[in-house]
Amino acid sequence: MVFSHRSDFNQEDPNEIVREYAANSPFRSAEAHELINEDNPFRRPVRPHDLGFLDYGKRLAASEQRLLSSLLGNRMLRNVYDEDRLHLPAGRGTPSWTDGEEFYSAANRIRGARAAAVLERHLFSFLAEEREPLAPGGLAALREHVLAAFAERQSQPGKALDVTAKCTDRKQAATFLLLQLTATQPAMNLAVGRNLLGDYDLVHPNLRRLLLADYQRWADGAGQYRELLGTADLIAEPAAYWQFFLGSSMSRANHLDMVARNHERLGEFIGAWLHKKIDDAVTARRRAEVVAEAFGAEPVVPTGGKLTADALGALFDELVAPLADRYGGAAVESCYAGFADARRLAASSDEDLSIQLDWADRLDEYQAKAEWLDEKIRTDRLEVDLETFVESSEETSTTHVHDDHRLVVVEVGQMHFWNNVGKKIPMEVGQKLLIPAERLHGSMVLSGTCTYHQPVISAELLAACP
Repeated sequence: MVFSHRSDFNQEDPNEIVREYAANSPFRSAEAHELINEDNPFRRPVRPHDLGFLDYGKRLAASEQRLLSSLLGNRMLRNVYDEDRLHLPAGRGTPSWTDGEEFYSAANRIRGARAAAVLERHLFSFLAEEREPLAPGGLAALREHVLAAFAERQSQPGKALDVTAKCTDRKQAATFLLLQLTATQPAMNLAVGRNLLGDYDLVHPNLRRLLLADYQRWADGAGQYRELLGTADLIAEPAAYWQFFLGSSMSRANHLDMVARNHERLGEFIGAWLHKKIDDAVTARRRAEVVAEAFGAEPVVPTGGKLTADALGALFDELVAPLADRYGGAAVESCYAGFADARRLAASSDEDLSIQLDWADRLDEYQAKAEWLDEKIRTDRLEVDLETFVESSEETSTTHVHDDHRLVVVEVGQMHFWNNVGKKIPMEVGQKLLIPAERLHGSMVLSGTCTYHQPVISAELLAACP
């Protein structure tokens, strides 16, 4: 039972289930003053009005993991998983107090439990369907696989770290890099903490001690985590930068949470946790160096994160061998599945972040591309799909992505466009910007009214753009 995962699915309308969940007040769309969310860990805008045209009854393929339904799905799933964790409001009578009552209400928990089954199926089914099999050899093969993955990551800590270091505006890039850390690090460590509670020592005598030591490192390093964020003038409050979490960042944390809270997936949890240990060890120092270089500061490197191949091998033996001894090959396969899936999601997240950083650093080029594309459409009288929006002062677009390439063309009024904390880009009449598919952004109207158009750009037309 421990290693046989069954994917149950409610036969009710899955879209209605997620819409009911997202209708809770703390998940309402963001207002103009809520770009950064301070003193309210329960305020998590989901952008629920988009759920009317998204389909959560389907299973996303690997190529669809950065689409809008994935971003909103991961937002909702994070909220579900946080319902059984302790967050504290700013004080009685504050907005966070009211939102907290709704967040922890029995009705929201019930709706969340129903939504989780839909969202997990929608977001993560592709992992099992497309996973490469483990090489023959059982426990020894898995051990070799894990150590080889560690060696590879040591030589290549992450593409996004390299992109950040090469950006023209390194401060902005390093800031966004840290925002993704706030999306993953606290949630993944809380996922590790889930399995501290239980009565399993006679079956796996090492597990509780190892989990506790790992979580203790996180607790002891809280000051360093806050100091690292402070390098970029960021705060460590939960969900403060919610609108800037990439869907791929949340997906990594949600996957570890999923296999931690579903106890029949213990083997997958241990495999995913092993990958987390590797990822933490190989990225911590390089991230600290990149951030320090961007801001002219001393690196803040978390202590206790060092890992050698020998230490990883010993950890593997303590974690996986007892399961293999008791449960045989099923446990080995389960651990491999968790490790392989976590590795795949980490690589996808790194690629997504790299693309986002590169686009944000070259907006002037994308403004020039927009001018060319707009001229091409008008001169050649091309027929393209088009959406037009007429919005009033301070109307705010909660951060989102588009599933297709789009221009933003302002016809009347002014608006602010943003894709990072502290960087509001003014757009006025006649100004244009190309927003590629899957790039996170938001906006707010500055004038009394603002009319803007969004022509949809085909892949072929975009490829012709110089």
